[in-house]
Amino acid sequence: MSAGYHKGNTMADLVQVVGADEFETATQSGVILVDFFASWCRPCRMQAPILEQIAPDFEGRAKIIKVDTDHAQDIAVRFGVQSIPTLVILKNGEKVAQFVGVQQAESLKIALEKAIE
Repeated sequence: MSAGYHKGNTMADLVQVVGADEFETATQSGVILVDFFASWCRPCRMQAPILEQIAPDFEGRAKIIKVDTDHAQDIAVRFGVQSIPTLVILKNGEKVAQFVGVQQAESLKIALEKAIE
């Protein structure tokens, strides 16, 4: 995963990989975009720079996290993830939107703004 620099932060600061043990805490409050991915998944690798691109726009308003489905299968099952990438937007722990396949920046921005309202 490459680190992109935005507003003085590295991508690792703005888009974090979260393990199964951290997931509940990371998603219990606020607006969170969860990217369910796997390292071997080519479309997932295509999605990553799009998330890096939009992350600075939501800094302080929404979090973007990544969950590796190979290491957190129980969470993927809980959200009905059958193919990856799957992106889920949560608000205070509740699912408000879900997308399957690579999503463009604009559609993700619109969905995140709607969730933040």
